[in-house]
Amino acid sequence: MNTNKENISKKEKEVAAKPIYSITPFTLLDYPDHTACILWFAGCNMRCGYCYNPEIVQGKGKVSYEEVLEFLRNRKNLLDAVVFSGGECTLHQDIPWMAHQIHELGMKVKIDTNGSRPHVLENLIDQKLVDYVALDFKALPGAYQKITASKLFDEFVETLDLLLYSKIRFEVRTTLHSTLISKEELFNMAQFLHEKGYKGNYYLQHFVCEKGSISQLPESSKTFYPQKMINFPVNTIWRN
Repeated sequence: MNTNKENISKKEKEVAAKPIYSITPFTLLDYPDHTACILWFAGCNMRCGYCYNPEIVQGKGKVSYEEVLEFLRNRKNLLDAVVFSGGECTLHQDIPWMAHQIHELGMKVKIDTNGSRPHVLENLIDQKLVDYVALDFKALPGAYQKITASKLFDEFVETLDLLLYSKIRFEVRTTLHSTLISKEELFNMAQFLHEKGYKGNYYLQHFVCEKGSISQLPESSKTFYPQKMINFPVNTIWRN
């Protein structure tokens, strides 16, 4: 058995795959204090009605890992980091290999995740292949399935616990639609984080329908939520 040839074949297969829908070549907003690009991984295991990337969630990849690496080599002195987003990037089994290649180029890796694949994130952390994580907190159990069309709340909690006990920098964030999450529910979500021992900033982003979303939702009122979260159990910051 020629193991070396098998390994080469496996790597060729990995490189030939096209898991990435598109690349945002430059951002100053998505990795704190770093210049970065965003890799939008195709596919997701949730169907959040307010998702503004239906073409990424429901579509197929168009860009291979090798094309990404060529792009990054040409921007080695311009970018500090690469953001893995989507969709849900942790669905793709070869992201540890990709993260390793990015670290070899001297760039950091940020993972945007819905928290549904804690074992994948644990593997990345154990191998020191991730530098920052943004974890989406969709809802508490009562509304989780309605909002995400999934039964993955326990996996989210496992991911949150993993991050709380790791040394990885991370943030928690929630997208809000006034017909889906009430003010009381938002307070309870913040209380949940507090009871878990989360001490970082809790970032809120109001749903803005600038293009099509997965579901036809009514207009959401930003004024439905207080802009200053007085007496909230964790430090809460609006991003829009």
